[in-house]
Amino acid sequence: MNPRMPVAYVPHAGGPVGHVEMGLPPAEVAGWIAYWQSLRALPPCPPKAVLVISAHWEAPVPTVMSAAQPALLFDYGGFPPEAYRLRWPAPGDPALAARVGVLLNRAGFNTAEDPLRGYDHGTFVPLKFTYPDAAVPVVQLSLIAGLDPYLHIRLGRALAPLRDEGVFLVGSGDSFHNLRGFQPSSREAAEQFDAWLSAAVTAPAPEREARLVAWSQAPFARHCHPREEHLLPLMVMAGAAGDDAGQVSWRGPFMGLPQTGYHFA
Repeated sequence: MNPRMPVAYVPHAGGPVGHVEMGLPPAEVAGWIAYWQSLRALPPCPPKAVLVISAHWEAPVPTVMSAAQPALLFDYGGFPPEAYRLRWPAPGDPALAARVGVLLNRAGFNTAEDPLRGYDHGTFVPLKFTYPDAAVPVVQLSLIAGLDPYLHIRLGRALAPLRDEGVFLVGSGDSFHNLRGFQPSSREAAEQFDAWLSAAVTAPAPEREARLVAWSQAPFARHCHPREEHLLPLMVMAGAAGDDAGQVSWRGPFMGLPQTGYHFA
C-alpha cells in the first residue's frame, strides 16, 4: 500500500520569481524560495509523480499533458533574457496522463490530451525549487473554461484516488491576483480576503466547500481576484482533499501584499 499523499495549493508569485533578478526585496524572494523548497517535505515519502493544476492553462474540457519529455513554456513577458533560458528537464508521465483521463471519464467529464503542451510558469517556477534534480515525473491538467468553482471541486473529487497511488496533487495559483492592484492601497482588501480565505479553507469539509463555491461573496473578493483563474486550483485541491483538514502551509508577501499557501493531509 502506498501512503496517502497530501494535496497542496501553492502560490507561485509572479513571473520567474527566484530564478532571475526582478528588483524585489531579497528577504521576500528568500521567503518564497524557502517555501517552495519546503514542499518537498509535505509527502510522507517521495511521490511517484506530481500532478499540477495550474492557473495558466484553461481548456474547454479537462485536458491533460501527455508528453514524455515536456519543454518549458515561457508564458510571461518583459523579463531579462535569462528568464527565457531556464531549464528544468522533469519527465512527463504518459501513463499517469491516461489514468487521469480514466478517472475523469468515470466521473462524467469529457476529457482531452495534449502531447505538445509544455510546463508553464505556474509549474516550473515553484517546482524547479521543490525538485531541482527534475527526477520526479510531472504532469499538468488544465482548468475548465467557464471557471465554475463547483465544477472544479468535482474535478478534484474525481482525482482523489491518485493520492493512494503515490501521486502528489498540487494546485498552483495565487491567493491574491490583481495585476493592477499590487499597491499599498490594496493592503486592507488583501488582508481581509486572506483572513476569509484561511477561515474557509480550515473549516470542516462541507462548510469549506460551500464557502469556496460562494467565494465571490467574500470581502473584497473581486478586488483580489478580478478573474478567478488563480483561485480555482484551490477548489480542485479542496475537492481532492475529501474530509482531510485544511492547514495554512505558509504566508508571506509578494510586492507587499499577503499570499497564503495551504495543504490538506
